Amino acid sequence: MRRVAVVLLAVAVLAPAAGAATTATRPVYDARGRLVQTPFASVAARAHLSKERATAIFLRDDKVADWLDRYPSRDRVTDTTFDRERQDWKVAVWWASAGEIAVGRVDDGTGAVTEAWTGPQVAWKMARGSSGAFGGKQINSPVIWLALCLIFLLGLGNLRRPLSMRNLDLLVLLSFSVSLWFFNRGDVFTSVPLAYPPLVYLLGRMAWVAWRGGPNEARPVWPLWLLAAVTVFLVGFRVGLNVRGSNVIDVGYSGVIGADRIAHGRSPYGHMPIEDRLKACGPTSADGEIRERIQTNGRCESADERGDTYGPVAYEAYLPGFLALGWTGYWDKLPAAHATAIAFDLLAMLGMFLIGRRFGGARLAVMLPFGWAAYPFTQYVSSSNTNDAIMPAFLIFGFWLLTSSFARGAFLALAGWTKFAALLLVPLWAGYPEARRLPGKVAFTGGFLVATLTAFSILLLEANPAHAARVFWDRTFGWQVGRDSPFSIWGWGQYHAAGIPDLGWLQPVAIWMLVLGAVACYFLPRRKTPLQLAALTAALLIGFELTVTHWFYLYIPWFFPLAVFVVLAPRARRRAQPDLESDRQDLELVPAG
Repeated sequence: MRRVAVVLLAVAVLAPAAGAATTATRPVYDARGRLVQTPFASVAARAHLSKERATAIFLRDDKVADWLDRYPSRDRVTDTTFDRERQDWKVAVWWASAGEIAVGRVDDGTGAVTEAWTGPQVAWKMARGSSGAFGGKQINSPVIWLALCLIFLLGLGNLRRPLSMRNLDLLVLLSFSVSLWFFNRGDVFTSVPLAYPPLVYLLGRMAWVAWRGGPNEARPVWPLWLLAAVTVFLVGFRVGLNVRGSNVIDVGYSGVIGADRIAHGRSPYGHMPIEDRLKACGPTSADGEIRERIQTNGRCESADERGDTYGPVAYEAYLPGFLALGWTGYWDKLPAAHATAIAFDLLAMLGMFLIGRRFGGARLAVMLPFGWAAYPFTQYVSSSNTNDAIMPAFLIFGFWLLTSSFARGAFLALAGWTKFAALLLVPLWAGYPEARRLPGKVAFTGGFLVATLTAFSILLLEANPAHAARVFWDRTFGWQVGRDSPFSIWGWGQYHAAGIPDLGWLQPVAIWMLVLGAVACYFLPRRKTPLQLAALTAALLIGFELTVTHWFYLYIPWFFPLAVFVVLAPRARRRAQPDLESDRQDLELVPAG
Protein backbone atom coordinates (compact mmCIF):
# COMPACT_ATOMS: atom_id res chain seq x y z
CA MET A 1 0.00 0.00 0.00
CA ARG A 2 2.87 2.33 0.77
CA ARG A 3 4.39 1.75 -2.69
CA VAL A 4 1.02 2.34 -4.36
CA ALA A 5 0.63 5.57 -2.44
CA VAL A 6 4.07 6.76 -3.56
CA VAL A 7 3.25 6.01 -7.21
CA LEU A 8 -0.08 7.82 -7.02
CA LEU A 9 1.59 10.80 -5.38
CA ALA A 10 4.24 10.95 -8.14
CA VAL A 11 1.56 10.81 -10.85
CA ALA A 12 -0.41 13.54 -9.11
CA VAL A 13 2.64 15.78 -8.96
CA LEU A 14 4.07 15.12 -12.43
CA ALA A 15 0.87 15.02 -14.51
CA PRO A 16 -0.07 18.70 -13.99
CA ALA A 17 3.51 19.72 -14.71
CA ALA A 18 3.56 17.74 -17.95
CA GLY A 19 0.19 19.17 -18.94
CA ALA A 20 1.40 22.68 -18.21
CA ALA A 21 4.48 22.13 -20.33
CA THR A 22 2.32 20.93 -23.22
CA THR A 23 -0.24 23.71 -23.12
CA ALA A 24 2.48 26.31 -22.75
CA THR A 25 3.92 25.40 -26.17
CA ARG A 26 3.45 28.17 -28.73
CA PRO A 27 3.42 28.01 -32.54
CA VAL A 28 6.88 28.05 -34.11
CA TYR A 29 7.33 30.22 -37.19
CA ASP A 30 10.27 30.77 -39.51
CA ALA A 31 11.82 34.15 -40.31
CA ARG A 32 9.19 34.84 -42.96
CA GLY A 33 6.16 34.21 -40.80
CA ARG A 34 5.33 30.68 -41.99
CA LEU A 35 4.19 28.04 -39.51
CA VAL A 36 6.94 25.48 -38.89
CA GLN A 37 5.63 23.54 -35.87
CA THR A 38 1.99 23.12 -34.92
CA PRO A 39 1.26 23.53 -31.18
CA PHE A 40 -1.20 21.63 -29.05
CA ALA A 41 -4.06 23.77 -27.86
CA SER A 42 -7.34 22.92 -26.21
CA VAL A 43 -10.35 23.93 -28.30
CA ALA A 44 -11.92 25.20 -25.09
CA ALA A 45 -9.12 27.71 -24.51
CA ARG A 46 -10.20 31.32 -24.24
CA ALA A 47 -8.55 34.29 -25.91
CA HIS A 48 -6.29 36.60 -23.93
CA LEU A 49 -6.43 39.48 -26.41
CA SER A 50 -9.58 41.29 -27.39
CA LYS A 51 -10.61 41.62 -31.02
CA GLU A 52 -9.84 45.34 -30.98
CA ARG A 53 -6.43 44.79 -29.39
CA ALA A 54 -5.43 42.12 -31.93
CA THR A 55 -6.54 44.37 -34.79
CA ALA A 56 -4.58 47.34 -33.45
CA ILE A 57 -1.42 45.23 -33.07
CA PHE A 58 -1.65 44.03 -36.65
CA LEU A 59 -2.30 47.49 -38.10
CA ARG A 60 0.75 48.88 -36.27
CA ASP A 61 3.11 46.29 -37.77
CA ASP A 62 5.74 48.14 -39.83
CA LYS A 63 5.15 46.19 -43.03
CA VAL A 64 1.38 46.44 -42.76
CA ALA A 65 1.38 50.11 -41.79
CA ASP A 66 3.70 51.00 -44.67
CA TRP A 67 1.35 49.40 -47.18
CA LEU A 68 -1.85 50.78 -45.63
CA ASP A 69 -0.42 54.30 -45.86
CA ARG A 70 -1.00 54.01 -49.61
CA TYR A 71 -4.78 54.00 -49.05
CA PRO A 72 -7.23 56.46 -47.51
CA SER A 73 -8.29 55.26 -44.07
CA ARG A 74 -11.92 56.31 -44.40
CA ASP A 75 -12.93 53.35 -46.64
CA ARG A 76 -10.91 50.74 -44.78
CA VAL A 77 -12.70 47.69 -43.37
CA THR A 78 -11.14 45.13 -41.03
CA ASP A 79 -12.25 41.61 -40.19
CA THR A 80 -10.68 39.90 -37.17
CA THR A 81 -11.49 36.37 -36.00
CA PHE A 82 -10.06 34.16 -33.26
CA ASP A 83 -8.79 30.71 -34.24
CA ARG A 84 -9.21 28.49 -31.17
CA GLU A 85 -7.19 25.62 -32.65
CA ARG A 86 -4.19 27.78 -33.55
CA GLN A 87 -4.65 30.12 -30.58
CA ASP A 88 -4.16 33.22 -32.71
CA TRP A 89 -6.10 35.95 -34.45
CA LYS A 90 -6.56 36.21 -38.21
CA VAL A 91 -6.82 39.82 -39.33
CA ALA A 92 -7.90 40.88 -42.83
CA VAL A 93 -8.04 44.44 -44.17
CA TRP A 94 -10.21 45.52 -47.11
CA TRP A 95 -10.36 48.74 -49.04
CA ALA A 96 -12.98 49.71 -51.63
CA SER A 97 -12.29 48.45 -55.17
CA ALA A 98 -8.86 47.14 -54.26
CA GLY A 99 -10.45 44.33 -52.26
CA GLU A 100 -8.38 42.58 -49.60
CA ILE A 101 -5.14 44.53 -49.22
CA ALA A 102 -3.59 42.92 -46.13
CA VAL A 103 -3.96 39.73 -44.15
CA GLY A 104 -2.03 38.14 -41.32
CA ARG A 105 -2.04 36.56 -37.89
CA VAL A 106 -1.40 37.74 -34.34
CA ASP A 107 -0.39 35.28 -31.65
CA ASP A 108 -2.87 35.47 -28.79
CA GLY A 109 -0.38 34.67 -26.05
CA THR A 110 2.51 36.93 -26.99
CA GLY A 111 0.78 39.56 -29.11
CA ALA A 112 3.39 39.07 -31.85
CA VAL A 113 2.50 39.40 -35.52
CA THR A 114 3.40 35.97 -36.87
CA GLU A 115 2.22 36.54 -40.46
CA ALA A 116 1.85 39.75 -42.43
CA TRP A 117 1.01 39.68 -46.14
CA THR A 118 0.27 42.80 -48.13
CA GLY A 119 -0.56 43.74 -51.73
CA PRO A 120 0.04 40.87 -54.16
CA GLN A 121 1.10 38.58 -51.31
CA VAL A 122 -2.51 38.40 -50.12
CA ALA A 123 -3.90 36.49 -53.10
CA TRP A 124 -0.64 35.06 -54.50
CA LYS A 125 1.26 32.72 -52.22
CA MET A 126 4.05 32.57 -54.80
CA ALA A 127 4.60 36.31 -54.19
CA ARG A 128 5.40 35.76 -50.50
CA GLY A 129 8.99 34.80 -51.08
CA SER A 130 10.58 31.40 -50.77
CA SER A 131 13.82 30.35 -52.42
CA GLY A 132 12.64 26.75 -52.70
CA ALA A 133 9.05 27.20 -53.87
CA PHE A 134 10.11 26.86 -57.51
CA GLY A 135 12.71 24.23 -58.28
CA GLY A 136 13.53 23.26 -54.72
CA LYS A 137 16.27 24.47 -52.40
CA GLN A 138 19.27 23.23 -54.36
CA ILE A 139 18.90 25.13 -57.64
CA ASN A 140 18.05 28.26 -55.64
CA SER A 141 21.10 27.96 -53.42
CA PRO A 142 23.60 30.76 -54.17
CA VAL A 143 26.46 28.28 -54.54
CA ILE A 144 24.85 26.21 -57.30
CA TRP A 145 23.23 29.17 -59.06
CA LEU A 146 26.38 31.31 -59.14
CA ALA A 147 28.49 28.30 -60.14
CA LEU A 148 26.27 27.73 -63.19
CA CYS A 149 26.43 31.44 -64.05
CA LEU A 150 30.22 31.38 -63.86
CA ILE A 151 30.52 28.21 -65.96
CA PHE A 152 28.15 29.67 -68.55
CA LEU A 153 30.08 32.93 -68.81
CA LEU A 154 33.57 31.45 -68.81
CA GLY A 155 32.67 28.69 -71.24
CA LEU A 156 31.02 30.90 -73.85
CA GLY A 157 32.53 34.33 -73.24
CA ASN A 158 35.22 35.97 -75.35
CA LEU A 159 37.85 36.30 -72.65
CA ARG A 160 40.36 37.73 -75.11
CA ARG A 161 38.06 40.75 -75.60
CA PRO A 162 36.38 41.43 -72.24
CA LEU A 163 34.44 44.40 -73.64
CA SER A 164 33.00 42.50 -76.62
CA MET A 165 29.31 42.46 -77.50
CA ARG A 166 29.24 38.72 -76.97
CA ASN A 167 30.19 39.11 -73.32
CA LEU A 168 27.60 41.82 -72.87
CA ASP A 169 24.92 39.60 -74.42
CA LEU A 170 25.84 36.72 -72.12
CA LEU A 171 25.81 38.95 -69.05
CA VAL A 172 22.38 40.26 -69.97
CA LEU A 173 21.08 36.70 -70.30
CA LEU A 174 22.36 36.05 -66.78
CA SER A 175 21.09 39.36 -65.38
CA PHE A 176 17.59 37.97 -64.82
CA SER A 177 19.16 36.44 -61.72
CA VAL A 178 19.01 39.82 -59.98
CA SER A 179 15.25 39.99 -60.48
CA LEU A 180 14.88 36.41 -59.28
CA TRP A 181 16.84 37.25 -56.11
CA PHE A 182 14.26 39.88 -55.15
CA PHE A 183 11.38 37.60 -56.12
CA ASN A 184 12.66 34.90 -53.77
CA ARG A 185 12.46 37.47 -50.99
CA GLY A 186 8.88 38.41 -51.73
CA ASP A 187 9.68 41.87 -53.13
CA VAL A 188 7.48 41.75 -56.22
CA PHE A 189 7.47 45.50 -56.83
CA THR A 190 11.26 45.37 -57.20
CA SER A 191 11.66 42.02 -58.96
CA VAL A 192 9.16 42.71 -61.74
CA PRO A 193 10.67 46.00 -63.03
CA LEU A 194 14.15 44.46 -62.95
CA ALA A 195 13.09 41.83 -65.50
CA TYR A 196 12.23 44.40 -68.18
CA PRO A 197 15.63 45.97 -68.93
CA PRO A 198 17.20 42.65 -70.04
CA LEU A 199 14.07 41.80 -72.04
CA VAL A 200 14.14 45.16 -73.80
CA TYR A 201 17.87 44.89 -74.46
CA LEU A 202 17.53 41.40 -75.93
CA LEU A 203 14.61 42.49 -78.09
CA GLY A 204 16.69 45.33 -79.51
CA ARG A 205 19.72 43.11 -79.93
CA MET A 206 17.78 40.47 -81.86
CA ALA A 207 16.20 43.12 -84.08
CA TRP A 208 19.64 44.64 -84.73
CA VAL A 209 21.09 41.28 -85.76
CA ALA A 210 18.14 40.64 -88.08
CA TRP A 211 18.75 44.00 -89.73
CA ARG A 212 22.54 44.35 -89.70
CA GLY A 213 23.82 40.79 -89.39
CA GLY A 214 25.39 38.61 -86.75
CA PRO A 215 28.49 38.81 -84.60
CA ASN A 216 32.01 38.38 -85.86
CA GLU A 217 33.45 34.92 -85.65
CA ALA A 218 35.05 34.22 -82.27
CA ARG A 219 36.45 30.95 -81.08
CA PRO A 220 35.88 29.78 -77.50
CA VAL A 221 38.81 30.15 -75.15
CA TRP A 222 38.64 26.54 -74.01
CA PRO A 223 39.31 23.58 -76.32
CA LEU A 224 36.24 21.82 -77.69
CA TRP A 225 37.01 18.57 -75.91
CA LEU A 226 36.96 20.39 -72.57
CA LEU A 227 33.61 22.08 -73.31
CA ALA A 228 32.22 18.71 -74.42
CA ALA A 229 33.45 17.05 -71.22
CA VAL A 230 31.93 19.79 -69.06
CA THR A 231 28.65 19.42 -70.97
CA VAL A 232 28.56 15.69 -70.25
CA PHE A 233 29.22 16.40 -66.58
CA LEU A 234 26.50 19.05 -66.51
CA VAL A 235 23.99 16.69 -68.12
CA GLY A 236 24.54 14.16 -65.34
CA PHE A 237 24.44 16.91 -62.72
CA ARG A 238 21.15 18.27 -64.10
CA VAL A 239 19.50 14.86 -64.14
CA GLY A 240 20.68 14.16 -60.61
CA LEU A 241 19.48 17.57 -59.43
CA ASN A 242 16.06 16.91 -60.93
CA VAL A 243 15.73 13.45 -59.41
CA ARG A 244 17.07 14.22 -55.93
CA GLY A 245 16.72 17.94 -55.33
CA SER A 246 13.71 19.33 -57.19
CA ASN A 247 9.97 19.73 -56.74
CA VAL A 248 6.94 19.59 -59.01
CA ILE A 249 4.87 22.77 -59.18
CA ASP A 250 1.27 22.93 -60.36
CA VAL A 251 2.25 23.15 -64.05
CA GLY A 252 3.89 19.72 -64.04
CA TYR A 253 1.08 18.32 -61.91
CA SER A 254 -1.43 19.54 -64.50
CA GLY A 255 0.48 17.77 -67.27
CA VAL A 256 0.29 14.43 -65.45
CA ILE A 257 -3.44 14.85 -64.76
CA GLY A 258 -4.05 15.72 -68.41
CA ALA A 259 -2.18 12.61 -69.54
CA ASP A 260 -4.26 10.54 -67.11
CA ARG A 261 -7.48 11.93 -68.55
CA ILE A 262 -6.38 11.24 -72.14
CA ALA A 263 -5.24 7.71 -71.29
CA HIS A 264 -8.68 7.04 -69.79
CA GLY A 265 -10.53 8.34 -72.84
CA ARG A 266 -11.38 11.89 -71.81
CA SER A 267 -10.25 15.35 -72.81
CA PRO A 268 -8.36 17.27 -70.09
CA TYR A 269 -10.50 20.37 -70.63
CA GLY A 270 -13.26 20.64 -68.05
CA HIS A 271 -12.22 17.41 -66.34
CA MET A 272 -9.54 18.52 -63.91
CA PRO A 273 -10.00 17.44 -60.27
CA ILE A 274 -11.81 20.10 -58.24
CA GLU A 275 -12.70 20.83 -54.63
CA ASP A 276 -16.19 22.34 -54.85
CA ARG A 277 -18.38 20.53 -52.31
CA LEU A 278 -17.17 17.08 -53.17
CA LYS A 279 -16.63 14.54 -50.41
CA ALA A 280 -13.30 15.04 -48.65
CA CYS A 281 -10.81 12.18 -48.63
CA GLY A 282 -7.71 13.87 -47.28
CA PRO A 283 -6.41 15.99 -44.41
CA THR A 284 -7.10 19.64 -43.74
CA SER A 285 -4.21 22.00 -44.47
CA ALA A 286 -2.99 24.77 -42.16
CA ASP A 287 -5.23 27.18 -44.09
CA GLY A 288 -8.29 25.02 -43.48
CA GLU A 289 -8.37 23.72 -47.06
CA ILE A 290 -9.00 20.11 -48.06
CA ARG A 291 -7.58 19.49 -51.54
CA GLU A 292 -8.19 15.74 -51.73
CA ARG A 293 -11.75 15.04 -52.86
CA ILE A 294 -13.71 12.15 -54.33
CA GLN A 295 -14.07 13.15 -57.99
CA THR A 296 -16.85 12.20 -60.39
CA ASN A 297 -14.73 9.26 -61.55
CA GLY A 298 -14.98 7.83 -58.04
CA ARG A 299 -11.30 8.36 -57.29
CA CYS A 300 -9.67 10.39 -54.52
CA GLU A 301 -7.57 13.07 -56.24
CA SER A 302 -5.83 16.31 -55.30
CA ALA A 303 -7.60 19.33 -56.77
CA ASP A 304 -6.11 21.34 -59.64
CA GLU A 305 -9.05 23.36 -60.90
CA ARG A 306 -7.19 25.63 -63.35
CA GLY A 307 -4.81 22.97 -64.65
CA ASP A 308 -6.46 22.81 -68.08
CA THR A 309 -5.26 26.19 -69.34
CA TYR A 310 -2.51 24.93 -71.66
CA GLY A 311 -2.52 23.63 -75.22
CA PRO A 312 -3.29 19.96 -75.91
CA VAL A 313 0.34 19.07 -76.67
CA ALA A 314 1.25 20.15 -73.13
CA TYR A 315 -0.73 17.14 -71.90
CA GLU A 316 0.01 14.70 -74.71
CA ALA A 317 3.74 15.17 -74.09
CA TYR A 318 3.26 13.63 -70.64
CA LEU A 319 1.65 10.44 -71.97
CA PRO A 320 4.89 8.39 -72.24
CA GLY A 321 5.89 9.27 -68.69
CA PHE A 322 2.40 8.59 -67.38
CA LEU A 323 2.06 5.26 -69.17
CA ALA A 324 5.43 4.17 -67.81
CA LEU A 325 5.17 5.49 -64.25
CA GLY A 326 1.46 6.13 -63.62
CA TRP A 327 -0.16 8.53 -61.15
CA THR A 328 -1.48 7.89 -57.65
CA GLY A 329 -4.12 10.62 -57.79
CA TYR A 330 -2.21 12.78 -55.30
CA TRP A 331 0.21 15.66 -55.62
CA ASP A 332 3.10 13.53 -54.44
CA LYS A 333 6.55 13.03 -55.98
CA LEU A 334 4.95 12.61 -59.45
CA PRO A 335 7.67 10.55 -61.18
CA ALA A 336 5.90 11.00 -64.53
CA ALA A 337 6.43 14.77 -64.27
CA HIS A 338 10.12 14.29 -63.48
CA ALA A 339 10.56 11.89 -66.39
CA THR A 340 8.89 14.29 -68.84
CA ALA A 341 10.92 17.29 -67.68
CA ILE A 342 14.19 15.35 -67.97
CA ALA A 343 13.25 13.95 -71.39
CA PHE A 344 12.54 17.34 -72.95
CA ASP A 345 15.58 18.86 -71.28
CA LEU A 346 17.73 16.21 -72.98
CA LEU A 347 15.85 16.61 -76.28
CA ALA A 348 16.50 20.34 -76.21
CA MET A 349 20.23 19.75 -75.78
CA LEU A 350 20.22 17.18 -78.60
CA GLY A 351 18.46 19.67 -80.85
CA MET A 352 20.97 22.38 -79.96
CA PHE A 353 23.76 20.01 -80.97
CA LEU A 354 22.08 19.33 -84.32
CA ILE A 355 21.53 23.05 -84.98
CA GLY A 356 25.15 23.83 -84.17
CA ARG A 357 26.43 20.99 -86.35
CA ARG A 358 24.34 22.12 -89.31
CA PHE A 359 25.01 25.85 -89.15
CA GLY A 360 28.40 26.13 -87.52
CA GLY A 361 30.22 22.83 -87.62
CA ALA A 362 31.82 21.06 -84.68
CA ARG A 363 32.58 24.24 -82.73
CA LEU A 364 28.99 25.49 -82.63
CA ALA A 365 27.75 21.92 -82.13
CA VAL A 366 29.65 21.83 -78.83
CA MET A 367 28.95 25.39 -77.71
CA LEU A 368 25.15 25.37 -78.08
CA PRO A 369 24.33 22.31 -75.92
CA PHE A 370 26.92 23.55 -73.43
CA GLY A 371 25.03 26.84 -73.29
CA TRP A 372 21.73 25.10 -72.55
CA ALA A 373 23.32 22.83 -69.95
CA ALA A 374 25.11 25.64 -68.11
CA TYR A 375 22.36 28.28 -68.26
CA PRO A 376 20.75 28.35 -64.78
CA PHE A 377 17.25 29.23 -65.98
CA THR A 378 16.95 26.07 -68.08
CA GLN A 379 17.76 24.10 -64.94
CA TYR A 380 15.26 26.26 -63.07
CA VAL A 381 12.62 24.88 -65.47
CA SER A 382 13.87 21.32 -65.10
CA SER A 383 13.99 21.52 -61.31
CA SER A 384 10.45 22.95 -61.25
CA ASN A 385 9.36 20.06 -63.52
CA THR A 386 7.16 22.27 -65.67
CA ASN A 387 6.18 22.06 -69.34
CA ASP A 388 8.27 25.11 -70.28
CA ALA A 389 11.00 23.11 -72.05
CA ILE A 390 8.51 21.41 -74.37
CA MET A 391 7.73 24.40 -76.58
CA PRO A 392 11.38 25.48 -77.14
CA ALA A 393 12.33 21.84 -77.84
CA PHE A 394 9.85 21.75 -80.72
CA LEU A 395 11.09 25.10 -81.99
CA ILE A 396 14.67 23.86 -81.87
CA PHE A 397 13.89 20.85 -84.05
CA GLY A 398 11.75 22.95 -86.37
CA PHE A 399 14.64 25.35 -86.83
CA TRP A 400 17.04 22.47 -87.43
CA LEU A 401 14.76 21.28 -90.28
CA LEU A 402 13.94 24.77 -91.51
CA THR A 403 14.59 23.97 -95.19
CA SER A 404 11.71 21.46 -95.08
CA SER A 405 8.51 23.50 -95.20
CA PHE A 406 6.39 20.58 -94.03
CA ALA A 407 8.59 19.82 -91.02
CA ARG A 408 8.91 23.50 -90.14
CA GLY A 409 5.13 23.92 -90.18
CA ALA A 410 4.54 20.72 -88.19
CA PHE A 411 7.03 21.52 -85.42
CA LEU A 412 5.76 25.10 -85.18
CA ALA A 413 2.22 23.79 -84.70
CA LEU A 414 3.38 21.42 -81.95
CA ALA A 415 5.14 24.34 -80.25
CA GLY A 416 2.12 26.63 -80.64
CA TRP A 417 -0.32 24.09 -79.24
CA THR A 418 1.94 23.65 -76.23
CA LYS A 419 2.45 27.31 -75.40
CA PHE A 420 0.26 29.69 -77.38
CA ALA A 421 3.00 32.31 -77.61
CA ALA A 422 4.59 30.31 -80.45
CA LEU A 423 1.54 30.96 -82.65
CA LEU A 424 2.92 34.47 -83.13
CA LEU A 425 5.66 32.88 -85.23
CA VAL A 426 3.33 31.57 -87.94
CA PRO A 427 3.77 34.54 -90.33
CA LEU A 428 7.54 34.61 -89.78
CA TRP A 429 8.11 30.90 -90.32
CA ALA A 430 5.64 30.85 -93.21
CA GLY A 431 7.67 33.61 -94.87
CA TYR A 432 10.90 31.67 -95.04
CA PRO A 433 12.22 31.74 -98.66
CA GLU A 434 10.93 28.51 -100.15
CA ALA A 435 7.58 28.88 -98.37
CA ARG A 436 6.97 32.08 -100.34
CA ARG A 437 6.46 29.92 -103.43
CA LEU A 438 3.28 27.94 -103.95
CA PRO A 439 4.76 24.46 -103.27
CA GLY A 440 6.41 25.77 -100.14
CA LYS A 441 3.19 27.40 -98.94
CA VAL A 442 1.26 24.18 -99.49
CA ALA A 443 3.88 22.10 -97.66
CA PHE A 444 4.11 24.51 -94.71
CA THR A 445 0.33 24.75 -94.38
CA GLY A 446 0.00 20.99 -94.72
CA GLY A 447 2.54 20.31 -91.98
CA PHE A 448 0.90 22.84 -89.69
CA LEU A 449 -2.59 21.40 -90.26
CA VAL A 450 -1.53 17.76 -89.86
CA ALA A 451 0.16 18.50 -86.54
CA THR A 452 -2.79 20.63 -85.41
CA LEU A 453 -5.38 17.97 -86.21
CA THR A 454 -3.26 15.36 -84.48
CA ALA A 455 -2.93 17.51 -81.37
CA PHE A 456 -6.65 18.28 -81.18
CA SER A 457 -7.73 14.71 -81.86
CA ILE A 458 -8.19 14.35 -78.10
CA LEU A 459 -11.39 16.41 -78.41
CA LEU A 460 -12.87 13.45 -80.29
CA LEU A 461 -12.73 11.52 -77.03
CA GLU A 462 -15.76 13.53 -75.90
CA ALA A 463 -19.32 12.67 -76.93
CA ASN A 464 -19.79 16.15 -78.38
CA PRO A 465 -16.52 17.37 -79.99
CA ALA A 466 -18.04 20.78 -80.82
CA HIS A 467 -18.87 21.36 -77.17
CA ALA A 468 -15.42 20.09 -76.20
CA ALA A 469 -13.88 22.69 -78.52
CA ARG A 470 -15.91 25.42 -76.82
CA VAL A 471 -14.76 24.19 -73.40
CA PHE A 472 -11.17 24.24 -74.67
CA TRP A 473 -11.55 27.88 -75.73
CA ASP A 474 -13.17 28.95 -72.48
CA ARG A 475 -10.62 27.18 -70.29
CA THR A 476 -7.56 28.40 -72.21
CA PHE A 477 -7.76 31.62 -74.25
CA GLY A 478 -10.97 32.76 -72.59
CA TRP A 479 -9.46 32.55 -69.12
CA GLN A 480 -5.90 33.68 -69.88
CA VAL A 481 -6.91 36.86 -71.73
CA GLY A 482 -8.81 38.26 -68.77
CA ARG A 483 -6.64 37.11 -65.88
CA ASP A 484 -4.96 39.50 -63.44
CA SER A 485 -1.44 39.07 -62.17
CA PRO A 486 1.09 41.13 -60.20
CA PHE A 487 4.00 39.61 -62.15
CA SER A 488 4.12 42.27 -64.83
CA ILE A 489 3.90 46.04 -64.88
CA TRP A 490 0.56 45.76 -66.68
CA GLY A 491 -1.35 44.25 -63.75
CA TRP A 492 -0.52 46.65 -60.95
CA GLY A 493 -3.55 48.88 -61.45
CA GLN A 494 -5.70 46.33 -59.60
CA TYR A 495 -4.15 47.46 -56.31
CA HIS A 496 -5.18 51.12 -56.58
CA ALA A 497 -2.24 51.93 -54.31
CA ALA A 498 -0.46 55.29 -54.15
CA GLY A 499 3.03 55.08 -55.63
CA ILE A 500 2.25 51.92 -57.66
CA PRO A 501 1.90 52.91 -61.33
CA ASP A 502 -1.10 51.80 -63.39
CA LEU A 503 0.24 51.13 -66.90
CA GLY A 504 -2.63 48.95 -68.03
CA TRP A 505 -3.74 51.57 -70.56
CA LEU A 506 -0.45 51.16 -72.41
CA GLN A 507 -0.62 47.36 -72.71
CA PRO A 508 -3.07 47.29 -75.70
CA VAL A 509 -0.72 49.60 -77.59
CA ALA A 510 2.21 47.25 -76.96
CA ILE A 511 0.11 44.24 -77.99
CA TRP A 512 -0.93 45.85 -81.28
CA MET A 513 2.66 46.77 -82.03
CA LEU A 514 3.65 43.14 -81.41
CA VAL A 515 0.89 41.80 -83.68
CA LEU A 516 1.81 44.21 -86.47
CA GLY A 517 5.46 43.26 -86.08
CA ALA A 518 4.59 39.55 -86.31
CA VAL A 519 2.64 40.11 -89.53
CA ALA A 520 5.40 42.28 -91.00
CA CYS A 521 7.88 39.47 -90.43
CA TYR A 522 6.20 37.54 -93.24
CA PHE A 523 7.26 40.18 -95.73
CA LEU A 524 10.45 41.60 -94.20
CA PRO A 525 13.15 40.80 -94.86
CA ARG A 526 12.09 39.36 -98.20
CA ARG A 527 14.83 36.72 -98.32
CA LYS A 528 15.45 35.51 -94.79
CA THR A 529 18.59 33.70 -93.74
CA PRO A 530 18.71 31.19 -90.87
CA LEU A 531 20.33 33.76 -88.61
CA GLN A 532 17.63 36.30 -89.38
CA LEU A 533 14.93 33.70 -88.80
CA ALA A 534 16.48 32.81 -85.43
CA ALA A 535 16.84 36.46 -84.40
CA LEU A 536 13.29 37.38 -85.37
CA THR A 537 11.92 34.25 -83.68
CA ALA A 538 13.63 35.20 -80.43
CA ALA A 539 12.52 38.83 -80.85
CA LEU A 540 8.84 37.92 -81.25
CA LEU A 541 8.89 35.60 -78.24
CA ILE A 542 10.59 38.30 -76.18
CA GLY A 543 8.01 40.78 -77.44
CA PHE A 544 5.26 38.46 -76.27
CA GLU A 545 6.81 38.24 -72.82
CA LEU A 546 7.06 42.02 -72.68
CA THR A 547 3.33 42.40 -73.33
CA VAL A 548 1.89 39.46 -71.39
CA THR A 549 0.08 40.15 -68.12
CA HIS A 550 1.48 37.13 -66.28
CA TRP A 551 5.24 36.78 -66.78
CA PHE A 552 7.57 34.46 -64.94
CA TYR A 553 11.19 33.29 -65.00
CA LEU A 554 10.14 29.91 -66.36
CA TYR A 555 9.41 31.67 -69.67
CA ILE A 556 13.03 32.68 -70.29
CA PRO A 557 13.95 29.32 -71.91
CA TRP A 558 11.24 29.96 -74.53
CA PHE A 559 13.49 32.39 -76.38
CA PHE A 560 16.86 31.36 -74.98
CA PRO A 561 17.83 28.63 -77.54
CA LEU A 562 17.56 30.83 -80.61
CA ALA A 563 18.82 33.92 -78.78
CA VAL A 564 22.02 32.15 -77.72
CA PHE A 565 22.35 30.78 -81.25
CA VAL A 566 22.31 34.36 -82.52
CA VAL A 567 24.90 35.37 -79.93
CA LEU A 568 27.29 32.52 -80.75
CA ALA A 569 26.79 31.87 -84.47
CA PRO A 570 29.68 33.19 -86.60
CA ARG A 571 29.19 35.76 -89.34
CA ALA A 572 29.14 34.11 -92.76
CA ARG A 573 31.44 35.42 -95.41
CA ARG A 574 30.08 37.60 -98.16
CA ARG A 575 29.14 35.66 -101.28
CA ALA A 576 30.92 36.40 -104.53
CA GLN A 577 27.65 35.75 -106.45
CA PRO A 578 24.63 37.10 -104.55
CA ASP A 579 22.13 35.76 -107.11
CA LEU A 580 22.52 32.06 -106.30
CA GLU A 581 19.49 29.82 -105.89
CA SER A 582 17.49 30.16 -102.66
CA ASP A 583 18.25 26.66 -101.43
CA ARG A 584 21.95 27.52 -101.37
CA GLN A 585 21.34 30.93 -99.82
CA ASP A 586 19.38 29.25 -97.04
CA LEU A 587 22.63 27.83 -95.73
CA GLU A 588 24.01 31.32 -95.11
CA LEU A 589 23.75 32.65 -91.59
CA VAL A 590 23.50 36.31 -92.58
CA PRO A 591 22.48 38.14 -95.77
CA ALA A 592 24.92 37.94 -98.64
CA GLY A 593 24.97 41.63 -99.27
